[in-house]
Amino acid sequence: MLIPRPLSFAAGAGELVLNHGTTLSAPASLGGVLAWLRQALRPATGLPLNEAAEPGGIALELAGDLGPEAYRMRVTPERATIAGGSPAGVFYGCQALLQLLPPAVYRRALVAGQRWAVPAVDVRDEPRFAWRGAMLDVARHFMPKHDVLRFLDLMALHRLNTLHWHLTDDQGWRLEIKRYPLLTEVGAGRRESQVGATRDAPGDGRPHGGFYTQDDVREIVAYAAERFITVVPEIESPGHVQAALAAYPRLGVTGRPLEVWTRWGINPNVLNAEESTVGFFRDVLDEVIELFPARWIGVGGDECPRDQWRNDPRTTERMAELGLTSAEQLQSWFIGRLDEHLTAAGRRLFGWDEILEGELAPGTTILSWRGLTGAIAAARRGYDVVSCPDDHVYLDYRQSESPDEPIPVAIALTVADAYAFDPVPAELSPAEARHILGGQANIWTEHADSPRAVDYLAFPRLCAVAEALWSPAGGDYRDFARRLTGHLDRLDVLGVEYRPADGPLPWQRRPGVPGRPDTRQQRAAHIARLVANISTS
Repeated sequence: MLIPRPLSFAAGAGELVLNHGTTLSAPASLGGVLAWLRQALRPATGLPLNEAAEPGGIALELAGDLGPEAYRMRVTPERATIAGGSPAGVFYGCQALLQLLPPAVYRRALVAGQRWAVPAVDVRDEPRFAWRGAMLDVARHFMPKHDVLRFLDLMALHRLNTLHWHLTDDQGWRLEIKRYPLLTEVGAGRRESQVGATRDAPGDGRPHGGFYTQDDVREIVAYAAERFITVVPEIESPGHVQAALAAYPRLGVTGRPLEVWTRWGINPNVLNAEESTVGFFRDVLDEVIELFPARWIGVGGDECPRDQWRNDPRTTERMAELGLTSAEQLQSWFIGRLDEHLTAAGRRLFGWDEILEGELAPGTTILSWRGLTGAIAAARRGYDVVSCPDDHVYLDYRQSESPDEPIPVAIALTVADAYAFDPVPAELSPAEARHILGGQANIWTEHADSPRAVDYLAFPRLCAVAEALWSPAGGDYRDFARRLTGHLDRLDVLGVEYRPADGPLPWQRRPGVPGRPDTRQQRAAHIARLVANISTS
């Protein structure tokens, strides 16, 4: 059965058997999708899958009566026909076709003795939301390029279409900026990493680092585009910037030398408000814009401490020059200057819900992470929203109450919790709800120091989020759990080291490394305090 759940699924009689005579056909406008499908099918099946001028064994086509990401698939014993409202819709239909084949189709070498048969079916499907995403944090722990490409393949398998790429933070700057080479020469490495989630957790004494060249980024963005995934970059400001301050101390309030931060949590060091610092980040954004064709460019805006600004005489003077009376207004001013620059370049600013504490330009898009308060407030003020509430889709959170969970953080967030995710707050009117673009799962990597650890955190919870974002609201979790059992066979073939339903495997545990677990009541109270100054009226 398909993952995610389709709008309609009807079984027919018989099956289509793929063999050496099976051909592929598609108009020229679908040449990229056809090439991808052939590449997906050939390694395991060994079939030539030659292209034919006339519709053959598998026919791809466009259909004007379907939405851009919608598809329909009809499989008979003679032919499989996949139609989509655009190449993206056809691509999602091809993903569904693969999921009707034996899981061994995902092998990367010939599978001997396997019969490749697709059951006869009629399927119609389209996504509920246009933004179906995952945020991948590569700043806390760097993920090599080939693992990013693998993650994109796994996103495509689940019909997720937006990678929010968290590229910079206190602990590392991962993107080459040619105008400011020290950002990676200095900012891409740190001398050690904190091990554990407590304030007194030790360091591991092991240097960590890595960054993506601009050519790497172009490759990743192009690879994603071939799979109809948009890569949305995030460059943090005005907090979470110690890696940048280590490279260029003049950007900071104090101006003193700093190292790339080796601890987790909220860092007190922030950018100063000088015009030269605004100019620096505008220069950075110019190179980001050149690399990423996405409509949205993330600038952070979250968890920015303001004590340095309040206690610094020069910042006080600067605020007076700008006609500002509070540190909160200063942060809004800084974000606004970046917004002006992005708007002039034809892009839209993308920031965390903390930026709602000030005035924003009309085109701003809000990431609502502290529950859905930000989503309600933003939608009612006319801003577009991507929902990512921590109590449903923060996949770095522990997965059960078991003491065996590795470095347990915050609340227990199960597959069922992720499946219950609905990006649209019930409090919104239909007109307000139209501002909800969709949602995403967030994968923070303070405690995920390898791609194997990311697998454990992401899967199978990301499967549940993918269905919540694609399929109609109100899905039956028991039905999903039944289908997930079969889907795990595919993940096994793909080598995804997901968390088993009965708990972590011995090598997935981290015995002796302390976490920071919360109850749901504690977490809810904490989030309520954080959003107390955001009005939803």
